Amino acid sequence: MAQIFHPSMNTFSKVTILGGLLIVAAAVGAWDRVNRSPYVTEVDVVRTQPVPFSHEHHVSALGIDCRYCHTSVEKSASAGIPATEICMSCHSQIWKTSAMLEPVRESFRTGTPLKWSRVHDLPDFVYFNHSIHVAKGIGCESCHGRVDQMPLMRRVNTLQMGWCLECHGAPEKKIRDVADVFKFKLPAKTKARDHGKELVREYGIKTEQLLDCWICHR
Repeated sequence: MAQIFHPSMNTFSKVTILGGLLIVAAAVGAWDRVNRSPYVTEVDVVRTQPVPFSHEHHVSALGIDCRYCHTSVEKSASAGIPATEICMSCHSQIWKTSAMLEPVRESFRTGTPLKWSRVHDLPDFVYFNHSIHVAKGIGCESCHGRVDQMPLMRRVNTLQMGWCLECHGAPEKKIRDVADVFKFKLPAKTKARDHGKELVREYGIKTEQLLDCWICHR
């Protein structure tokens, strides 16, 4: 029987298969890069807000504790977006005629909440509880970064599952004394791995459960 295909087709087939595999690999790599890019993760992207609130000024310069504004962070799943009344507890006396703060005064007069754009917003299928993380020694800085150095709030972490699993897989790297949860510039011992392991035992953290799917997906 006569040969149907020319012998050169062997080489052509190999090149085609190899080229196809390279195209698939390149497509997967490109998808991964896009998925990790600020376009998707919004890392370092500053959102437009009704008022350009500066954590650097309020936290670092004025020394205001996180819990003064985020009142529910120790007792509920949500840290809470500050009510206008909290803002006005100071700004009814300080900068009370500032044009920049007019949206705050308008909100207070009308009783209409300010429409803040959430910077750290997890998908609806992810369960996250602020209070349990605070109670187990995970500091604000671990997720939100050095907010005391941010003139405008932005993400410093992707909030993607792989990032969460880095901490859940080795909590001793992030855990700190509960008394230091709301602090920045921590003492050296708090960052020590051995001290972290001690705290994991002291706080009764069940590391064998932290990687179970139901912990975050309920």
